Amino acid sequence: MSLLRVCAFVKCLNRRSLLEKGAVRVSLADRCHLCASLRNGGVRRISETPSQLQRSKVSYVLPKREDTKKRVLEQSQLLDVLEARIHQLQSDTVINVQHAKVQFIKAPSSGRGALSGNGPKITHKEKTDIPKPGQTAAKGASTTHLSRWTAKLTREEKRFQKNVKQKPAAKSKASKRDSMAPGTSHQTISATGKKSKVKLSDQKRAAVFQAPSTAAAGTTVTAHNVSKGTQKGSQNQVWGEEGHMKTGTDAQDWANPEWRLSQQDSQSTSSNKPKCLQEEGEPSCQDIQLSIQSFLEACVFNGDFERAHNFLLGQHKSLRRRKHLNTNVYNIMMKMMAKRGTLSQIGRVFLLLDLAGLKPNAGSYCSALEWMGRQPNCHPKVITRCLQQMEEDGLSVDDLFTQCVFRQDERDMVLKAIRIVQPDYQPSLHFNTSQSLSTLVEDYYTKRVDHRYPKVDFTREELQERFKRQLSLEQACIVTIDSVEAAKPITENMARMRELLEEQRAQWRKVLLQALKESKMILAKANNKVHRLNLYPLLCVLEDREYVDIMLQSIATLPPAGDSLKNIANILGNSVYTKYCVRQKHQNQMVEKLGNIYNAYTDLLAKDTKEYDVLPSEQWCKLEAEHSSGPTLQGVETHWPYAVTVELGTYMMELMVKNLKINSDILNPAFDRKRIPIIYHMYTFRDTRQIGVIKPHPILVQIQQEAVEAKLTFDSSAMPMLCPPVPWTSVKFGAYLLTPTKLMRSVEGATQHEVLLEKCENLRAVLDSLNQLGSCAWTVNKPLLDIIISIFNDRGSDKLDIPPPLTEAPKILHFNPQDPTYTASEKAQMKKKMVAAKKKYNEMLSLRITALYKLSIANHMRDEIFWFPHNMDFRGRTYPCPPYFNHLGSDVTRALLLFAEGKPLGPKGLDWLKIHFVNLTGLKKRSSIEGRLEYANSTMEDILDSADNPLTGKKWWMEADEPWQALACCMEIAKAVRSPDPTQFISHFPVHQDGSCNGLQHYAALGRDVIGATSVNLAPCDVPQDVYTGVAQQVEEYRARDAKSGVKIAKVLEGFISRKVVKQTVMTVVYGVTRYGGRLQIEKRLKEIDEFPTEFVWDASHYLVEMVFSSLKEMFTGTREIQDWLTESARLISKSGHTVQWVTPLGLPIIQPYHHTRTVMLKSNMQHFSVQISHDNKEMPDTVKQKNAFPPNFIHSLDSTHMMLTSLHCYSAGLTFVSVHDCFWTHAITVDTMNKICREQFVALHSQPILQDLSTFLLNKYRHAPPTQAKNKNKKFQKAHNDKKLMLQLAKVPQTGDFDLQQVKESTFFFS
Repeated sequence: MSLLRVCAFVKCLNRRSLLEKGAVRVSLADRCHLCASLRNGGVRRISETPSQLQRSKVSYVLPKREDTKKRVLEQSQLLDVLEARIHQLQSDTVINVQHAKVQFIKAPSSGRGALSGNGPKITHKEKTDIPKPGQTAAKGASTTHLSRWTAKLTREEKRFQKNVKQKPAAKSKASKRDSMAPGTSHQTISATGKKSKVKLSDQKRAAVFQAPSTAAAGTTVTAHNVSKGTQKGSQNQVWGEEGHMKTGTDAQDWANPEWRLSQQDSQSTSSNKPKCLQEEGEPSCQDIQLSIQSFLEACVFNGDFERAHNFLLGQHKSLRRRKHLNTNVYNIMMKMMAKRGTLSQIGRVFLLLDLAGLKPNAGSYCSALEWMGRQPNCHPKVITRCLQQMEEDGLSVDDLFTQCVFRQDERDMVLKAIRIVQPDYQPSLHFNTSQSLSTLVEDYYTKRVDHRYPKVDFTREELQERFKRQLSLEQACIVTIDSVEAAKPITENMARMRELLEEQRAQWRKVLLQALKESKMILAKANNKVHRLNLYPLLCVLEDREYVDIMLQSIATLPPAGDSLKNIANILGNSVYTKYCVRQKHQNQMVEKLGNIYNAYTDLLAKDTKEYDVLPSEQWCKLEAEHSSGPTLQGVETHWPYAVTVELGTYMMELMVKNLKINSDILNPAFDRKRIPIIYHMYTFRDTRQIGVIKPHPILVQIQQEAVEAKLTFDSSAMPMLCPPVPWTSVKFGAYLLTPTKLMRSVEGATQHEVLLEKCENLRAVLDSLNQLGSCAWTVNKPLLDIIISIFNDRGSDKLDIPPPLTEAPKILHFNPQDPTYTASEKAQMKKKMVAAKKKYNEMLSLRITALYKLSIANHMRDEIFWFPHNMDFRGRTYPCPPYFNHLGSDVTRALLLFAEGKPLGPKGLDWLKIHFVNLTGLKKRSSIEGRLEYANSTMEDILDSADNPLTGKKWWMEADEPWQALACCMEIAKAVRSPDPTQFISHFPVHQDGSCNGLQHYAALGRDVIGATSVNLAPCDVPQDVYTGVAQQVEEYRARDAKSGVKIAKVLEGFISRKVVKQTVMTVVYGVTRYGGRLQIEKRLKEIDEFPTEFVWDASHYLVEMVFSSLKEMFTGTREIQDWLTESARLISKSGHTVQWVTPLGLPIIQPYHHTRTVMLKSNMQHFSVQISHDNKEMPDTVKQKNAFPPNFIHSLDSTHMMLTSLHCYSAGLTFVSVHDCFWTHAITVDTMNKICREQFVALHSQPILQDLSTFLLNKYRHAPPTQAKNKNKKFQKAHNDKKLMLQLAKVPQTGDFDLQQVKESTFFFS
């Protein structure tokens, strides 16, 4: 047996006795006594005690155990005897030495609670034997003797453990697991077990990472071998520190029992490792992995390398915690060592990776090469060996530059190292241009002769200046603007309250700064276990004053009724995260590179530059390749999981609750003076659940309300952008300059969407569509804004959707419940009124604040041109990122927005403005286009009066369905008709074309349903077909028939069935509304009819919902068949234990995140949170939600695909295009062009075999899916039956009708 095998052999045999008899705290040593004596030329018997050997050799710290955590039962006498016999055999072992060179890696040093993973794996492979004393034994002599006794010990231990299996408590078991030696498995050591597959890669890597600068850490030891023929046969050759050849062991000898004993740790991790070690990054470990990554990256960001190092070693210490580590976690430490450590330290992390059952990735080798690149005299053979090992692991050099995220000068250092051995190497970067394309857009990307991409109305210099302004805004992370309420006259009391509030905030700021510093000092010195996550690093990523600013801002926005602690804490934590991400990008030197690329990117957009035939994403990728040196722009930050943000936010809130106080007599000197908290933590009930809330003190509420502050503060991401957004070029990069933005919106904590997106290879069309939507420049309609602000600051208007001030709220009645003058019924009535008044007050407050934010942002941007970056939800539906002020808002916000670019009306533009105006009034929905235009011309006098005297004239516009948009249109029409030449009038007004019940349109097209297609205007008609009216008429026929038959409720409903009663149910039935939900909708409509008898509301709504569903089934036969097929398919898929997935025709992968809810407890000092998680795919799918959601989600994915196709082709035609889901906007002059494109793309989309493709995808997806667990034969039989049923269902695609899709191109009212 070779020297180091003997060391490992002894260590493994003694580890059990050390652990069984109590954990011993040991110190570190460079090498064992045996190695030292042999290196000095001594040949002696191993006479040290097991404890001495363990102290001298072990490379980790065994944690102390309290008496309560010691073993409950004593080991039997037999086990002691057997162990003693094995120790005796050890002491009889003698070494005969022959000359050989062996690589020895020094174990990493560690402090308390540090690395408890395995020591470094042995890097030699020499064949040796252990002869008995005084003789040279044949190979395996001692092996047989020792293995026999070890096998006896194993058998007795198993028998003993079986007897006491039920006795130890769960806590004791966990303690024992944690106290085990590094990397030790829970299996019993066996010398006669199955042969294990031992990896060669770890020994090779260890030899690779012996650097010239780490001679103290690694020593070349001269040893001798027993057998003369040992060096014959195959050998592994690796390059050492001076480039000398080192000899390794024949791989066949690895099956020896001694070697298996010495490698017990690696066997246990490879054969008995947890599932999430076998498949790294499984969703079950995702949140914990993200928490660990967040902690380590914060430590590295702060320069707290010792804390990061100790934490990782503490995590690696135990198998229970180690299973949550993935390769990226270890890479964080390697990146740190590449800058400050040695190559030997990086090599030890590679060994830790192998012990954890993980495989190095490109990032791992990147760190090693970075270190080599930073050394002035790195030996080329070391680099060559690293590249060879990387190739053996299936990685190419190009993979380093396509898969890795670089910071600062990391890329340059890696490239420098590679060019030492490959001087002419150039990274080959592959961007989206080589991706496979959907047939729907293949011609779009390959045939560009007629494409005319629009430019913005700015010069190159102007765009670059706007970039600087936006960059400055995002670097500050917040923006303070004037409130529109500041226009009110300042009263004496208002001025006094504002001054008082400023004084108190100055005091609170000082108090919070001091409290934060003291709490951080306590956290930093806390004697916590190093393996536990600690908030201290997260409290150091920003300056103290920035934390205080965030806390004080949360006080300013706290509603008077309070908010849940969980919600506030999440907002606080996310605010810290956003600022931290921006600071990270500064530290990584990304900002300068971003500026250089964006300045070059403006050539594509500016009006004073040449025309380009490339899309924004293509140009950006090209520029990134040209500016490849330096940091990576994409995917730099690690997202903080929900648990981390909530814990951090709760900690900050606790500081505020404890330290922010005010004098009780500050408003009323008659009160006794004492210091009282300005906010307090309490519990309340919401929907039968008790939750913790943070409530402001009434004194604070009164001061804030009476102060009517003149300033509002927002996150920079809440504001529109001052320059064109960065184009989406990947899943992790696009939209804002510095602010982190998700491509796909999802439930907090859901990761399955991001995983699918990262695996997807054909997102090019989807990303380009988002870029097109974000490229539209906007401006504010200032005349209309002034009118709205005047009404807002007056008394508001419920009719015009302008929330009134709180002075208009109903007075809240206060009474003493103990007052004997009131009867019980009077008290109940007063309590009911009080609750209703409070509810109304809170509703009015919420609406008022929302309107205040929208109007204040609009007023702040009134003289600006701005852009809305876009992202999407998991179905592919697109949304602007700024949350308050955007074109997806209410009638008020839509009316305030105009296109920044103006275009002449042209010959038909004025007519389209008039038609659009009529559409906004809602008065001529059943009229033809000519009829609507005629009506607009007949009401021109009222249109002009509305434009000239909106608040003092006839106020005709106030009766419109969308009054503010109608008024804005009146103003635009008035300007156009009064211009010298209306055809040359430059219009900025967006004209809308809305789909006619778009969900049913997609269903009718899928099923080629002739009747259904006609009902939703897919077929040409002289006048628009109104499906809602058609359903109402069908329901009325049913009612009349039943009334003749004597059905009482049918008689009661006579004269009450109208389009309005059934519209909402018809509109939502296509999106999965159930009969129960439909009944509630109809009930609400019936209650709005004053004449309808209230005692029949329930019976009538129940009757009508059945009639509506029957009508729809009769009118849309194909629709119901498709919907039923989708629903049943989803039911069977979820019953088999899988979530429903599909891919849109543009290649966007979609997965439904509906699972059975589980409760997770988030603990903090202030409060424990019970979080309901319904997106965890460890849980079984929620069958009800999966089946009910599949039809509407599938249709939503189709309407988003249609919109994206339309946006791409409008962009290539030079049009301005914006969408609000199924409502498309453009200039008046380009409405006809947009309509043509819209219809062509709808036909192109539904000409694809969508249902057949869906069936094929689902069959392929779920035919070979892993089977669910079946515990008995009956369940296995049932599962096989269900699987067969599922396959038959998925293959049974509904039959289609005879509708000719080409008719859509001629349908005037398809979108109108």
